Amino acid sequence: MSSTQPPTTKDAGAMISLLRAIYRQPSFKLAIALVAIFLFFVVAVGVHETVNIHSSNRKVLSKLQAEGVPPAEAQKDPRLLDPWSEGYWASVRFLGRPNLEQIARHTTIVGIAALGMTLVIIAGGIDLSVGSLIALSSVAIAWLLQYAGAEPWAAVLGGIAAAAFCGLISGLLITSLRVVPFIVTLGMLLIVRGAAKGIARNQKIDVEMDRLAWLDDLLASVPKDRSWMLVPLGVWLLIIMAVTVALMLRYTRLGRHIFAVGSNEETARLCGVAVDRVKVAVFALCGAFAGLAGVMQFSYLSVGDPTGAMGLELNVIAAVVIGGGSLSGGEGAILGTIVGALIMTVIDTGCGHMDLPNWVQEIIMGVIIIGAVALDRLRHRRSV
Repeated sequence: MSSTQPPTTKDAGAMISLLRAIYRQPSFKLAIALVAIFLFFVVAVGVHETVNIHSSNRKVLSKLQAEGVPPAEAQKDPRLLDPWSEGYWASVRFLGRPNLEQIARHTTIVGIAALGMTLVIIAGGIDLSVGSLIALSSVAIAWLLQYAGAEPWAAVLGGIAAAAFCGLISGLLITSLRVVPFIVTLGMLLIVRGAAKGIARNQKIDVEMDRLAWLDDLLASVPKDRSWMLVPLGVWLLIIMAVTVALMLRYTRLGRHIFAVGSNEETARLCGVAVDRVKVAVFALCGAFAGLAGVMQFSYLSVGDPTGAMGLELNVIAAVVIGGGSLSGGEGAILGTIVGALIMTVIDTGCGHMDLPNWVQEIIMGVIIIGAVALDRLRHRRSV
């Protein structure tokens, strides 16, 4: 008869070493931070609702007192609510599936665009035209559907191709003119935005509902008869794309070359890496992912808006930086990028539930971005 062997000290040591290795991973620490931020807002939303209900009750009681209503009768007024009960249910709603699904949907657009930005930042570059590319893609899709009579799949391919072509042009300009990516993509930001406005004639392109077909369902709330999907199809597409890009970075030659170029471009060139080709490839891929994000933007709004995604490139870059990507190049992780995008969405959603004004949310986001960059600089100084 076989007997079960008790775990040895060696096995326990191996397990402890594994747990320590997991804990040291930046993405794991980011995931912990994400959970902590989410739980903070669960409590904060409940407290905020409790305070609001308590303040509302006081106003009602003061008004009743001024009208001469006896205190005993005033306490029975139907406008009075239980602050603790309302606060509890506000926290429950924040934890509920509808809110979690909304967070996932809002993360999808930034998350998909951030996949391409991760490649660019790892390679030591930056792309400021991402927001404009998303707008161009959505406008191209709407124009093809409404005016060219294209099928939905052809319109989607057209929108992605338009954005990828612009990314390709950016990469070619950077490598051929030897101009820093910041300047080239800043100019491309204006060129692409202007092109999107020109195509749309400075107005939104509304598409007839019967032309949308399945495009309208990519980021739509999951119906009850398809609850097994858990999240919309667009969110699953983000997950699939994230896994694909992560595997590409880890196991393919292109992935190794992207890290090599970002770590030390001259050394990579001396080792036989086609640096210019890698740069062109990452900017083209960044454009393609921005085009795919434009598809999600169009699905979410069902309209081609040339002024849409204004400033979204900052959120995309912030997601990569918060996720551990270094603006100096050579560092970045897809999982970290997705967690970074989720952190930003959770903060935005939590602030919205607490009715905080937009300027407060912008300050919070700015502080987080500066903090992430400061931690990256501090980490680099310690490693030197």
